Amino acid sequence: MSGLLVHEWLSPTGGSENVFEELSRIFPDSDRYCLWNMSEGRFSDVAETWLARTPLRGRKALALPLMPFAWRRLPVTDADWVLCSSHLFAHHARFRGPAATAPKLVYAHTPARYLWTPELDRRGDSAIARAGAALLKPLDRRRAQEPVAIAANSAFVAARIARTWEREATVIHPPVDTSVSVDGEELNASQQEQLAVLPPDYLLVVSRWVSYKRVDVAIRAGLMVGRPVVVAGRGPDAARLQGIAAQHPGRVFIVGYPPREMLRELYRRAAALVFPAVEDFGIVAVEAMAAGTPVLVNAVGGAGEAVVDGVTGAHVHEWESEAEVRSALDLALAATSEACRARAATFDPAVFEERIRSWVQKATA
Repeated sequence: MSGLLVHEWLSPTGGSENVFEELSRIFPDSDRYCLWNMSEGRFSDVAETWLARTPLRGRKALALPLMPFAWRRLPVTDADWVLCSSHLFAHHARFRGPAATAPKLVYAHTPARYLWTPELDRRGDSAIARAGAALLKPLDRRRAQEPVAIAANSAFVAARIARTWEREATVIHPPVDTSVSVDGEELNASQQEQLAVLPPDYLLVVSRWVSYKRVDVAIRAGLMVGRPVVVAGRGPDAARLQGIAAQHPGRVFIVGYPPREMLRELYRRAAALVFPAVEDFGIVAVEAMAAGTPVLVNAVGGAGEAVVDGVTGAHVHEWESEAEVRSALDLALAATSEACRARAATFDPAVFEERIRSWVQKATA
């Protein structure tokens, strides 16, 4: 049974790219399409839309109003089904020719946060963005009625789909590379030196450095309970976070964007991961558990579905409360490495493959 795989834009890294990569492995005979491919060689042989041939290539904010139109101008092709990996408008995809009547399925990372939940993503919280959202929401909801089936990456997102698109969704958690639990490459001398200056029993933050990830909240939580904080990642919020670190020398350590083998060691050596963002799922939390490290996670959001309160970490409702954060940390530190790794194993790519295959088969039968 031949299919077509569709994704938004392609970048070198990202949770949605991880899902698309896994879908490509599961369905290797499927042709693939995206808005534009800027994955720096990670993905090849992926067809692009006409937006990729314009100056708007890679300029997401400027190209956003044209994306719904680009997705409706896909080429003539044939397929038994179309599977869209969507976190913005990829579920609008429509091919011409025989594929136009093929069953469409959507794996939803989320309905577009810019449109539907600007309170969780400040990029959609300006007056201009809200005005644009008012125009795009009816179209987005209408296009969401086309799929024969929708899967959500968490129950949290499934509830958002019901509220915004007015559709039911099957929950299929995304695949997580749990190889952080396996011994890998040796660290080089520079990496060993970087690890040597870090204090023991630190709290770890791993995230893109953008405001809605709430890295500053994680840092404050660590400072409140008297624990050193190590911050790994990169992003436009770098200058502000480095400023915070400068105000707390010897207590906040910025390590930048670590390669895989370095990240593995950072996970393993941490007392706990701190994850205060309201996330759709939260792959980082599962990666930490795979390394045997417990997680302090926001009680609101999809990441709380992965972390079992009192077993593999703790759920935090009020991050400004020292008493609650301290109590949550004590609870998380009581978790065993074995329990954390066992929980992480339930998100293994093999589990995802089995569920996706079954879902596609049932929806297209």
